[in-house]
Amino acid sequence: MYQSWASSSAARKTMQGNHGRDTKAEIAVRQLVHAQGLRYRVNAQPEADLRRTADLLFTRVRVAVFIDGCYWHGCPEHFTMPTTNSDYWSTKIGRNQARDRETTSRLEDRGWLVLRFWEHETPAAVAEEIGRLVRARRAAVSG
Repeated sequence: MYQSWASSSAARKTMQGNHGRDTKAEIAVRQLVHAQGLRYRVNAQPEADLRRTADLLFTRVRVAVFIDGCYWHGCPEHFTMPTTNSDYWSTKIGRNQARDRETTSRLEDRGWLVLRFWEHETPAAVAEEIGRLVRARRAAVSG
């Protein structure tokens, strides 16, 4: 039997197949950032008291990178509200977006540079932006 959030056993199986980390978009960006010679932590907490994990974390320069999935984070370009269980999904996506805003705000208040990208963005462009900003932070810290 399927759970209340799934409209069918097939929908439940599809949702269970989604991963919270190591998505194709994350892996593609990580490989390109690594090729730039930059090193980072993967799926790590920026702050011990903040139960959130960044997809890439540059601890020394305090840069947290999030690559948000278009569906789970409500991408304005690609998200379409499901017609089945729409009340549940509307609430769920709204909570995710609120949590994203809170995470960004709390980290920025603590001196972190928070970078957010959508999974549909070109990995090369995302990696280039990450590299540029991490190098700039590194230069400012050591300057």
